[in-house]
Amino acid sequence: MNTEQSEAQPLRWFKSSYSGGAGGECIEIATLPASVYVRDSKDTGRGTFAVAPAAWSAFVAHAGSLR
Repeated sequence: MNTEQSEAQPLRWFKSSYSGGAGGECIEIATLPASVYVRDSKDTGRGTFAVAPAAWSAFVAHAGSLR
C-alpha cells in the first residue's frame, strides 16, 4: 500500500454511481496509470491510500461477487 500522492498530476475524485446523495458509507477514488487512490467521501481531509490497479480490480471483482 502506498500513501504518497503524485504532485505532478492533480487527482480527479469520483464516487460510484451506486452512491446516493443521502450520505452513508461512501468512498471516492481517483486513478492514475500506476495507482488507484481511495479516500472517505465524508472526511476528505483525513487522508488517502493508494493501491496498484491490479489490486483495485481484484477488490472490485470480489466485492461484486458478494452481492
